[in-house]
Amino acid sequence: MFPSINLKETGINLHRIMDKRGITPKDIKEFLNIGSIQTVYNWCNGLNMPTVDNLYALSQFLQVPIDEIVCGNRKAIMPEPIVIIENSRTRRLYAYYKQLNRMLVA
Repeated sequence: MFPSINLKETGINLHRIMDKRGITPKDIKEFLNIGSIQTVYNWCNGLNMPTVDNLYALSQFLQVPIDEIVCGNRKAIMPEPIVIIENSRTRRLYAYYKQLNRMLVA
């Protein structure tokens, strides 16, 4: 399935985050220097999406990652943990473990 953004859920999510932070559409309009407040209302109602630049700025203004604003059907991406191994034998064993794990997943 091709990943896609759900405009309605994203708008609801944006509105929820704004309420939680006590931020009004007027605050966002002024912060992003947008010509019309209706643009922000359209985002919250799921009629339009902010541009990537506006999403980036919104994430800073709302103090949340972009992924917390946008809702869609994509599966969550889990970052691989950083493992620091001092011992060379253990490092080799861990490398084998990772290779086996990749084979099992594929």
